Amino acid sequence: MTHITLIRHGQANSGAKDEASYDRLSELGHDQAGWLGGYLQESDTHHMRLFTGTLRRHIETADSMAIGLEPQRDARLNELEYFTMAQLMEEQHSIGFPTEQGQFTNHLPLLFQYWKDGKIEGAPETWDQFHTRVNDALAEIAAGDGPALVVTSGGLISMAMSQAMLLDIPAMARLALAIMHTSMHRLFPIGGHLSPVLFNAVPHLDMPARRIAQTHI
Repeated sequence: MTHITLIRHGQANSGAKDEASYDRLSELGHDQAGWLGGYLQESDTHHMRLFTGTLRRHIETADSMAIGLEPQRDARLNELEYFTMAQLMEEQHSIGFPTEQGQFTNHLPLLFQYWKDGKIEGAPETWDQFHTRVNDALAEIAAGDGPALVVTSGGLISMAMSQAMLLDIPAMARLALAIMHTSMHRLFPIGGHLSPVLFNAVPHLDMPARRIAQTHI
């Protein structure tokens, strides 16, 4: 078993309200990814493999990182469909989509709870299906040969961390809301289990000229 470094994609279309419109990097998102790739190369960080989901923002992030590893695509590393489920929750339960950034702190854990409880009819996948695909994909990557980078999304990273730490839904939602674009999160094998040893690290953005690029949305 080897360690995995999860990376959230660069900033996407933050003004979107549906899955398709959101799924592309902003100009800043490309910059964030390029800075991360430069940091990984300059620090001589040792990774042998690169994985991404199949979403456009994952692929664009890996391309802009330009670290010289051929990416392996895996749809199990794709994000949960937040916009789709938020629309369904609004239609079925009259819970409106957030209209300002602060409202996400209440909306996200509520959506997670409704989803887990099976109260969102017609969801693209069940909570248990999401839980299983994240666990299975990361277990397979960890069982492979050599340290791996995984470019994915914030919801998947928060699920992976919650699985490792046995967190409840409010804690998982707080993790998801905290995750910055192109941040790194490491799972390291300890006693036969993947344990978190790094969370939300952005050394490539931790300098005065780039701190404005430490974005969440």
